[in-house]
Amino acid sequence: MAEALHKFKLKKEDTVEVIAGKDKGKRGRILKVVRDADRILVEGLNMVKKAKKKRKQQDRGGIVEIEAAIHSSNLMIVCKKCGPTRIGYKLDGDKKIRICKKCGEAL
Repeated sequence: MAEALHKFKLKKEDTVEVIAGKDKGKRGRILKVVRDADRILVEGLNMVKKAKKKRKQQDRGGIVEIEAAIHSSNLMIVCKKCGPTRIGYKLDGDKKIRICKKCGEAL
C-alpha cells in the first residue's frame, strides 16, 4: 500500500528560516519541494560536498559543494512584518489564501 503524500504549506520561491539543525537561524529561498520524501531544497543552506565526475572536456570534475534537502519540519516561513511564523488559511470568495498566524497578512 502506498503512503499518502504530505500536504505542504510551503511553496517554491517562499523565504524560509531553518529552526533546527546545523544551519539554525539562517534564511533562504525554496528551490524545490520533494513531496514523497517530505524534504525541501533551500538555496545556500545545508551545503554538502559531493564528488563529481568529469563529463565534458571543459567541465571540471572533483569535489563540489551543493545544497542538500532539509526535512520540512525543520523550516518555518518568514513573514515580511513579523519574521518566522506559522501559516493559516483564509477564504477570500472562492480563493483560499495563505496568511500569517501572527499578524494576519497574506503571504
